[in-house]
Amino acid sequence: MSTDTTDAARPSTRTFALVLIGMSIAVWWPVFTLGAWGELFFDQLLTVWVVSIAGLVVVLAQPRGRRRWGRVIALSIPSLWLALSFATGTSDGDLAVSLVELLGIAVGLVGIPFTLWSICRIVWPELFSELRLRARFGVLLTVVAIAGASFLLGTSQALFLTCDDFTISGNSEPPGCVTPPAD
Repeated sequence: MSTDTTDAARPSTRTFALVLIGMSIAVWWPVFTLGAWGELFFDQLLTVWVVSIAGLVVVLAQPRGRRRWGRVIALSIPSLWLALSFATGTSDGDLAVSLVELLGIAVGLVGIPFTLWSICRIVWPELFSELRLRARFGVLLTVVAIAGASFLLGTSQALFLTCDDFTISGNSEPPGCVTPPAD
């Protein structure tokens, strides 16, 4: 058995990889749908809400001596969006509805990675001590780059996907999708 510790085996490298991959998986599909369909789907937003509620319960159950109010406020934002959605209804053209929809997009785009980050901190408190500030910044920049690429892929879906690709995968056809030529 070798005692040689490679970079991939170091806890900080494993932590970096786990957080980066997890956040990237969580972000790519909602941002792609925003690019392809021009909106975030309700199931994506409600998934953020469910996870944030679970995280909020865990944070509130922690001993009071810990700094937690920032996480409590952040994890409450998806619930605020949902409550405002009930309060404003769905009338088109209403400024309040438009603002709530904008908040919904922010909840999806910012809430997904932040909720994941908060949940990681809850179940893995040593996370920040294992990742230096430079590595945390690297995670953030990489996830933002992946989100940007996913949005561009969504807006350009007609260049490499067909309407059939969406239909076969169980999705609706986005505007502008291409129907393949008949054989």
